[in-house]
Formats: sequence, C-alpha cells, structure tokens
Amino acid sequence: MRTPIAYFLLLSAILFALGSASVLLRRNALRIFMGVELQLNAVNLTLVAFSRMHLELDGQILAFFSMVVAAAEVVVGLAIIVAVFRRTGTADVDRADVLRG
Repeated sequence: MRTPIAYFLLLSAILFALGSASVLLRRNALRIFMGVELQLNAVNLTLVAFSRMHLELDGQILAFFSMVVAAAEVVVGLAIIVAVFRRTGTADVDRADVLRG
C-alpha cells in the first residue's frame, strides 16, 4: 500500500506556510534564513512526491540539484550573518546596512 500523494502535498503546504510566516514575521536573520530553508525543503518534498507519483526520476534529480544550491546558499548566507553579527553584536536584519561602504 502506497501513501497517497495528498499527504505529501499537505505536509509540503504546511512546511511552506511555516517557512513563509517565519520569513515575514521575524527580524532575526538566522530565523529568516531557517524559514527560507524550510520553504526550499517543502518545494523539494513536492518535487519528490510528484516524481514518485509519475514513476519518473526528473523531480528527484531536480530536488537533488536544489539541495546542492541550497547548501551553497547556506555557506554564503551564514558568512554574511556572521559578518553582520561581528560588526554589530546582533543578528537583527534592520542592522544589515552596516556592511555598506
């Protein structure tokens, strides 16, 4: 017995909504960053679910490349967050303009 695709899509929608709420409602850069990663994982879950439903590997391959790009994004994003934190002592996104200049 296979798990219906509706369960995967519902979980993906919940994860994406939680990630969107985190991005829109938070001021801490780390929490915003985690929200973006949650959104990416929700999209990857959807890709894999549809790929499984159609018995194709295209969605799984695209999700794999998306994870590779997300890993590179994590490295760059965390470096910027650490630079802002070292300069200001806080990870508040309103203080991100200190790297200008």
